Amino acid sequence: MEHKPAGARKTHVFRHGTMLAAALALVSWGSAYPVVRMALHSMAPIPLAAARYAVAAIVALVWVVWKRPLLPRVQDLPRFVLCGAVGITLYNILFNVGEQTVSSGAASLLISFSPLISAFIAVAFLGERLSLWGWVGSLVSFAGVVLIARSQPGGLAFGSGAADIVGAAFSAALYNTLQKKLVASYGALATTAYILIVGAVLLAPWWAEAWHSLSIAGPGTWGLVLQLGLFPAVLGYGAWAYVVGHLGVARSSGLLYLLSPTTLVLAFLLAGEVPTFRILLGGAIILSGVALMNAKGRKPKSAG
Repeated sequence: MEHKPAGARKTHVFRHGTMLAAALALVSWGSAYPVVRMALHSMAPIPLAAARYAVAAIVALVWVVWKRPLLPRVQDLPRFVLCGAVGITLYNILFNVGEQTVSSGAASLLISFSPLISAFIAVAFLGERLSLWGWVGSLVSFAGVVLIARSQPGGLAFGSGAADIVGAAFSAALYNTLQKKLVASYGALATTAYILIVGAVLLAPWWAEAWHSLSIAGPGTWGLVLQLGLFPAVLGYGAWAYVVGHLGVARSSGLLYLLSPTTLVLAFLLAGEVPTFRILLGGAIILSGVALMNAKGRKPKSAG
């Protein structure tokens, strides 16, 4: 009987463990889109965000007390606050408000535009340059955004649901740029825990309204809020930190292309949403542009 070397067995275990963690992250994050729309039937958008992240912050705080990671240095506190404000508070306010009128599948596909926004931020502030293919990919993806937005109430007009979701995509892109320095210093899990806590504190003005809504809601709403606080916020980020730790940022980012299809399936199973042909076509166009950007879009920084 042939025995695999210990190193090969370890690699095999890591491979399967990483794929399981990736699947957990994608399913957890994908579930947020339809579950938020379901919870919005019982709660207003901002109190829902406040309740969701109060749950996530409690779990994060327990983890911090248990693991005792490196505490944030004074000079890093403004960046943590900014990450919590942009990546948790602003993102979820815009996202929840937008999902009042935008379908789950359309929202997930509009959010998938955020890597292109990250590229523009890198060009504007980090000295990176886009190749001709990068600009082509950007225009292609934006055409997909417009196509999806026109299928939703209000189109891309200011104040429309689609415009709010695109604003959430901008928030996600800015958050991803801002938190990179913190992850390098504190690690992905500790950084995420601190940012979840900050985001929940910034949503504190809506805690009372959230509690009032929950006090008159049925157990189904409580279950939805707990699901949102535990799975997309805590399990999703924790599983993804494991994936990035084993595959690296570049290799793991390719798996994010599976998030929108995962969301479309979950939206159908959980909420009975069936995407229109225009939404599917627009999503395919967005993802094609993002793929083109990632493959051929960036030029190396200029020497000197």
